[in-house]
Amino acid sequence: MNTGKHTKFVLVVIGALGLLAGCTGGTSDLDEYIKTTMDKPANRRIKPLRQPKPYETFVYEANDSRSPFMPDIPALVRGGNGSGIAKDLTRSREFLEQFPLDSMNMVGTLDLGGTMYGLLQTSDGLVHRVIVGNYIGQNDGQIKAITDIEIELLEIISDGLGGYIERPAAVALSD
Repeated sequence: MNTGKHTKFVLVVIGALGLLAGCTGGTSDLDEYIKTTMDKPANRRIKPLRQPKPYETFVYEANDSRSPFMPDIPALVRGGNGSGIAKDLTRSREFLEQFPLDSMNMVGTLDLGGTMYGLLQTSDGLVHRVIVGNYIGQNDGQIKAITDIEIELLEIISDGLGGYIERPAAVALSD
């Protein structure tokens, strides 16, 4: 039993010595390359960097003019583009105003007692009846007309300058 351990140890030592023997010598080509590289004259010079252009200053002399980075203050005071359009913040929100307009589908119309109803299906699968004057969508869209093929409405959206503009929109009949 002792002989087996001794044999394994000898084999491991011989293998390690064989691996180390492969690491020695054989570097003569590398030594030759280093010697020829070091013997070459260092006559190449690095080009000097170009001188940077001097900075030209600019004096902003339009101190009495409107800043191009700020909105026109008179436009903000008069409510954007001066159209007088504003959201009615006092009215109660209707149920269908919580859904984006593109998440609703018109699935038909219903004529009851001379009143034309539009049938809208929301993303939760429920169908709702709407009439002219109801509000739908998230941009204060008031229904203006209901036809067999679409529900027309007028939305109030921001003009980007602190005011509001009206934009026509529609929900078309789904196929």
